[in-house]
Amino acid sequence: MTSTRGTAVEPVTPLTPRPLRRTLSTQTWSDLCFLHWAVDPDQVAPLLPRGTRPDTLDGSTYVGLIGFRMVDLGLLRGPALPWVGTFLETNVRLYSVDRLGRRGVVFRSLDATRLTAVLTARATLRLPYAWSRMSFDRSGDEITYRCRRRWPEPRGATSAMRIRVGRPVAEPTALDHFLTARWGLHTTIGRRSVHLPNEHPSWPLWSADLLELDDELIVAGGLPAPIGPPQSVRYSPGVPVAFGAPDQVA
Repeated sequence: MTSTRGTAVEPVTPLTPRPLRRTLSTQTWSDLCFLHWAVDPDQVAPLLPRGTRPDTLDGSTYVGLIGFRMVDLGLLRGPALPWVGTFLETNVRLYSVDRLGRRGVVFRSLDATRLTAVLTARATLRLPYAWSRMSFDRSGDEITYRCRRRWPEPRGATSAMRIRVGRPVAEPTALDHFLTARWGLHTTIGRRSVHLPNEHPSWPLWSADLLELDDELIVAGGLPAPIGPPQSVRYSPGVPVAFGAPDQVA
């Protein structure tokens, strides 16, 4: 373990550091496009839940724009929900660490194509899901995600990203692990900040080139517009994921 500001912080590791005590849901994340930009931690600190702070690598934190396919979402350890459990999603996220040293993700928005899933996640976990039209296209080694928000505001906000998938990353970098090896999310439910843990296999990552980007979701999430190209572009075919019960942070 390392120490930051007097708090023991869990190491950045590609392997799940702790097993779930109880599984609340299972799902598979597929065909992920990861785009990331470095950002000043002071700019995003006010956007994080109470009891958390920006997680940093070499003095920088990051904002991520991630498009993917949610597949076979199921409750507890039961079977996948038919139809409603598979949809497209694009999220905008930040990186956090709480007072107990648990690293996590903070979502500024999660645009998804299933209204039922959007309403359920907003009501139960208070996650900032939005109902959107989205499309996914794969042509050879090129992948494209397009999104247009339906509800809530700002309605009509759009995002389009297209990448060319390269070769498998044999030795992921420290930045690769920092951005993808996240074993929970932080959010606010009522007046409580909570940590929602997850577990999944180590990420398979591919190199990728960004061919097209026209995005309004990052700014719609209350973040400054990215300057220049992303510092990191990666693709993953995906991993199966399980989420556990939330623990209180503050």
